Parts: sequence; structure tokens; C-alpha cells
Amino acid sequence: MSLADMALPFVKMLPAEMAHKATVQGLKSGLGLPNTDPKQWDLSVTLPHSKLTLPNPVGLAAGFDKNAEVFEPMARFGFGFVECGTVTPKPQAGNPKPRLFRLSEDRAVINRMGFNNEGLLAFTRRMQKTGNVPIPVGANVGANKTSDDFIGDYETGISEVHDLADYITINISSPNTPGLRGLQGREALRALLNRTGEAHQQAGGYKPVFLKVAPDLDAEGIGEIAETVMNEGSWLSGLIVSNTTIARPEALQSHHRGEAGGLSGAPLMVPSTEVLKAFAKALNGQFDLIGVGGIASGADAYVKIRAGASAVQLYSALVYAGPGLVARINSELAELLKRDGFNSVAQAVGADVTSH
Repeated sequence: MSLADMALPFVKMLPAEMAHKATVQGLKSGLGLPNTDPKQWDLSVTLPHSKLTLPNPVGLAAGFDKNAEVFEPMARFGFGFVECGTVTPKPQAGNPKPRLFRLSEDRAVINRMGFNNEGLLAFTRRMQKTGNVPIPVGANVGANKTSDDFIGDYETGISEVHDLADYITINISSPNTPGLRGLQGREALRALLNRTGEAHQQAGGYKPVFLKVAPDLDAEGIGEIAETVMNEGSWLSGLIVSNTTIARPEALQSHHRGEAGGLSGAPLMVPSTEVLKAFAKALNGQFDLIGVGGIASGADAYVKIRAGASAVQLYSALVYAGPGLVARINSELAELLKRDGFNSVAQAVGADVTSH
């Protein structure tokens, strides 16, 4: 057990945002970090469209390391890849506090952080150290709340991180920046893909780029995004499905359940997987899919993979289980693949998706 895992009960006693800051500071100190080999479970996977090769398919989702401060220490817990951000061109304070809430009874989190970050200049300065990390490091880019040109902010983000990150994520699905999710609509998405595609080319061309979408999409919305991505986004590598949800399932028990913001954690597992599966069917293998939302076990990761994801990401479950969870998920996933006769992660991708 690492020092980070041992510290978890004490960190949990702090208010949620203070606990996160304390965790980041602890990681930056470098004390008591494990050195877990991400290859030890023999779960290597190469995503077919992005050509990203991961030592295992379990990644750290954006939101934990907003300012690219701790991707080096986080890489030591057994992750197959880590994603930094969301970063915006200019620094911004985010929404008023309190803005992060643990729903402990529900193994969930609600956040309305509002893309609080130190901006691209600080972010890219730190990202120059990605060469020290043995796993892929991604950069998740967003738009400033006060920007009068959201798409311009994504163009800037892509240009600035292009040569530093192993892949880039365009985050148009946070519920905490007013108007941002409007970029998922057909015409807005077409404009976004055309302009960011041009920025991507001007920055030097090939670098894997993913579009991160919301779980709060109906069949029509999924169809529109899939069609637009296939028509206008052939330069994209794939989609990350999904961000946090604005839905509030009736089963939520915590007294924080009525807080505004995006809900993540266990309650998101089923709905986000349904949206993932719908995108897998609609895109029919033409793009890589990364599954996010509610993963807290190897069984959860396996469900996402069978629903069409070549890799998965988690964050909220770490709040409750600590970073030792990463190794447990990989170990459990290896057993499940072996049980069902799969010789690799890639063989299981989309096993539960019937193509049309």
C-alpha cells in the first residue's frame, strides 16, 4: 500500500476541494510514491485510429490534474495513460466556492468548478516534461467563460499543446461553462470541426485528437454528432464518452444531491455506457472510443470495453478507493478477459455491440 493510499482516510476528513489540493501537494512532494509497472498485467492495447499504444487501457480522466502539475507522479500508480486539463487559453478562477461535493452514500461527486485553471502558459511550461513519463500524456483543452469566440479558444489550445501532448482532447461537454454544450449541435459542431481541424493541420498535422461529449444526449443528438463527425471530422481519432451528467437519478441518497453541476461516479456508470454503446453502433468502428463514467472495478472497465471502448478513464472512484484502485482494476480486468477466452483487450472491444 502506497503512502497516498494510507493518507486517504485523513484526506477524506477535509472539505472536498481542500482535500484535492492537499492530494496534489502530496504528490508534488514525491514522498512515498509507488513505482507500479503499467505493463505487468499484459493488457497492452493499440488504439486503431489514433495509433496510441497504451501499456494498459486504464487511464486517469481530465479534471484531476488541471494544471499539468502531477502527471509524473500519477504515472507511477499503474495507469496506462493520463490526461491533464481542462486548460483554457487565459487563467480563470472558476465558479464561486463551494463547488465540489462528495456524495459519499452514492459513491459520487458533483462539481461546478467552471474550468478553474492557471491558463495555457503555465500548463505548457509544465507539459514540456512529458518526455520523462513512460506512458502517453494527453492535454484536454477548453474555452474561457468570458470568451466571445469559444471555437477560437479551442484553436489556440490545440496550437499550443500540439507538440507537447501525446494526444489532445477537445472538451465541449462540461456543463459548468454556460453555452459550451451548444457546440454539440450540428451546425456549431461542423464549424468547430472545420476550424479546429485547420488549426490542427497548421500546428503540424498528425496528433491524435479526441472529442469529449456529454452523457445527456438523446438518440437524435447522438445521431447528429456521429453524422457530423463522420462528414466533417475525419481528421479526429475518436470520441471520449462521456463527461459528467446534469441528470439527478432518483436513487441518490446524499444531502448534496440537489447541488448544481455535473454528477460523476457510480450513478453515471449505466447511462454513460448506454451512450457509449450507441456511439459505437453509430460510428461502426470508424473512430476510437474511450469510455468514461462510473468506473470503480475491473468489471466496470470490462463492461465499457465490451460496449465499444478501446480504453477507459476514471477519476471519481479514486476519491473513495484511493490510487491503489488502478492496480486492482487492471488485475480484475486481466482475469475477466482470460475467463472469457480473450487473448487481448482489443479482442473484447465491442463484444456486446451488434453492428448494423
